[in-house]
Amino acid sequence: MARVLVTGGAGFIGSHLCRALVARGDAVICLDDLSTGRLRNITDLRERGDFTFVEHDVARPYSFEVEAIFNLACPASPRNYQRDPVRTLDTCYLGTRNALELARARGIPALQASTSEVYGDPAEHPQTEGYRGNVDPTGPRACYDEGKRVAESLCRGYADRDAVDVRIARIFNTYGPGMCADDGRVVPTFLSQIINRQPLTVFGDGQQTRSFCYVTDLVRGLLALMAYDGLRAEPVNLGNPHESTVAELARVVSQIGGRKLEIECRSLPDQDPRRRQPDITRARALLGWAPSVGLREGLAMTLAAMASAPDELREAMS
Repeated sequence: MARVLVTGGAGFIGSHLCRALVARGDAVICLDDLSTGRLRNITDLRERGDFTFVEHDVARPYSFEVEAIFNLACPASPRNYQRDPVRTLDTCYLGTRNALELARARGIPALQASTSEVYGDPAEHPQTEGYRGNVDPTGPRACYDEGKRVAESLCRGYADRDAVDVRIARIFNTYGPGMCADDGRVVPTFLSQIINRQPLTVFGDGQQTRSFCYVTDLVRGLLALMAYDGLRAEPVNLGNPHESTVAELARVVSQIGGRKLEIECRSLPDQDPRRRQPDITRARALLGWAPSVGLREGLAMTLAAMASAPDELREAMS
């Protein structure tokens, strides 16, 4: 049994990671300030003796006797991270620095959850880890895009200066049970609209692309990256390399929901990326990792989970 710290552990991906760690026999400390994380995500874990929840803002220092750190704390949807851009930047910089300070002091590995947003609206396709990105430092998404970029720079600095064992996961669009129905991202929005018999909201012409990775596949990748020795602050893309347009996603959601496709078109948000697709060559070669859950299968499981939580849906659509 290892003692593992997961910051942002009450969030969507964080709660799935906590569950996987406990299932394999680790003792988990889940740190979350509940600004976007939810206690309902970890209800099944809170009565266990090998799971501890601590409410805390990662921008403030903390210390625990643990053997590994997964730093996932940060709002991830535009609606949430744009609500308070300065706080988002604090979470990215100060939160990452506090995690790295603990890793340095304890001599333990840390995994930093970065994002495909470091590539911005990419001019290179698909995106490899060597691509430097196309990001506007003063644009509407900058607090998250640049916040995650500076967090990666911190990881590189601690690895070079203090020999901290840091792994960086560049996470592409991930979906699955436990997503907030009202966080504004396309998968939970479409699914909640299908359940509530509303038209699917498509921004722009629907030809912008995303690559959707089911959450259990992503968690497998995070665990494999933490277990791999030899990557000192070298980023690894984790995502599904299958590219889909938003219009294609709408058709699949309509089919699995058993409804005729109805679309309501709206203007595309400012600086919304037109294409997004990971090159996962590095993850395949070093970690032996690739996603296995198909989009239709994953969406069906997510729809079933969302439909079983009517109270949350009512909150989201109110």
